[in-house]
Amino acid sequence: MATAAAHKPMTPEERKVIFASSLGTVFEWYDFYLYGTLAVIIGKQFFSNLDPSSQLIFSLLAFAAGFIVRPFGALFFGRLGDMIGRKYTFLVTILIMGTSTFIVGILPGYASIGVAAPVILIGLRLLQGLALGGEYGGAATYVAEHSPQHKRGAYTAWIQTTATLGLFLSLMVILGTQTLLGPVAFADWGWRVPFIASIALLAVSVYIRLSMRESPAFSKMKAEGRTSKAPLSESFGQWKNLKIVILALVGLTAGQAVVWYTGQFYALFFLTQALKVDGPTANILVALSLVIGTPFFIVFGALSDRIGRKPIIMAGCLLAVLTYFPVFSALTRAANPDLAAAQAKNRVIVTADPAECSFQFNPTGTVKFTSSCDIAKQVLAGASVSYDNVAAPAGTPATIKIGDTAIPSYTSRGLAPDEARKKDAEFKKLVADDLKIAGYPVKADPAKMDKVMITVILSYLVLLVTMVYGPIAAMLVEMFPTRIRYTSMSLPYHIGNGWFGGLLPTTAFAIVAQTGNMYNGLWYPIIIAAVTLVIGTLFIRETKDVNIYARD
Repeated sequence: MATAAAHKPMTPEERKVIFASSLGTVFEWYDFYLYGTLAVIIGKQFFSNLDPSSQLIFSLLAFAAGFIVRPFGALFFGRLGDMIGRKYTFLVTILIMGTSTFIVGILPGYASIGVAAPVILIGLRLLQGLALGGEYGGAATYVAEHSPQHKRGAYTAWIQTTATLGLFLSLMVILGTQTLLGPVAFADWGWRVPFIASIALLAVSVYIRLSMRESPAFSKMKAEGRTSKAPLSESFGQWKNLKIVILALVGLTAGQAVVWYTGQFYALFFLTQALKVDGPTANILVALSLVIGTPFFIVFGALSDRIGRKPIIMAGCLLAVLTYFPVFSALTRAANPDLAAAQAKNRVIVTADPAECSFQFNPTGTVKFTSSCDIAKQVLAGASVSYDNVAAPAGTPATIKIGDTAIPSYTSRGLAPDEARKKDAEFKKLVADDLKIAGYPVKADPAKMDKVMITVILSYLVLLVTMVYGPIAAMLVEMFPTRIRYTSMSLPYHIGNGWFGGLLPTTAFAIVAQTGNMYNGLWYPIIIAAVTLVIGTLFIRETKDVNIYARD
């Protein structure tokens, strides 16, 4: 009977459920990713009172704010979903998301309304994060509760494609608008078009979701009067459920999240910031890898119905741990061979008194670097140059060694403003001239890029994403009973993806800025994935044969 069920064609009702849930979620992810993709431009529009580096950092932090509040959205909307139903709850979430995104498109910048602009922008980002916190759990639960017992992995895998498809759609709309208007007009006002256009996507999504029916599992439970009156206390106030929530977070979603964000977001960030590939080229290559890799969400989702969810997810984490460093090193050689050659031939070394060196992450833009060590590292970090650190005797002024040339740094303490600016300009020119002589490129040379190899590497990273992400919706649904499923599965998913994953770019950037090595940011996803691999392998049970209708 199980074999017959596995080969039974999808019914029209099942296709409608999957299409409606997936399409609405694609649109919601599209809205969410627009901001991340346009972070640099948005920083200039809404944080124009700051220097360029601080603009980027503040725009990334505003982006991260949306991730930080996602668990709170999961709690709020998860509770509603378990009490009043799946359908109406994630209809509300898409209305909040779509409206917030549209308002970003028409919101005046800092030059027009001053500090109110970034304040409102961050408020809209928080609303987006809250809405997304309630969206995923509703869509995944809704599809799973409509799925046959032995096709749950394959059916819920369609929901897993939506984040990637939303990113792909946002990249295509941005590239199309940028090509049509030109880079100058796009940076000035054209960036608003993708946000404003999302109102059409919102209308379609709301229309589709209004035509959907409530989940049969929830409808049956509600008719029998067995819905939860207090989903939060049942989910997190009882140890038998709370321990499963904790295991789901540490042993599944944390590792899944960092692999997901490394393969799709950090790879793009690494191409443009560290390897200095121009934005349009990087976006096209990432989009191409998404086209190649996205079908494997369905492949691994369906495979999990046969061999289990856990082996596939753990294998994805293991491959990430073992291969991230060599893969990103290969990406450097393929995307910017001049940079790779310069790093191999002429290492950059900062020799400084450790007591003089501060943490180089400066999110507020208010810290003034005055020591010779801080100034040296700041100049190199601003030029996206990797360097090694060597400790010098106490009181020794810092030096930058590029190949065989040593450049003494300086301290700006006690210098008059004009003299400090003069020293800064002279020092930066010396460093830039010597970097050029040593072969360090200002930007990646398009003629020397191995775009085929770049696409292969990016596709491999996306493949790891599909391994950890394709089966996880079904597994999370199967871990919790119907009466508290929406609440219980949403929280570990959104803490994992909102905090562990969403903060990856900012955290990795801080690690790179502190250590000087552009690859060291990879330690963050590698360590998290390794923890998930160990905990998940030892303590998470396989769930593919669980009857979710019997656990209400």
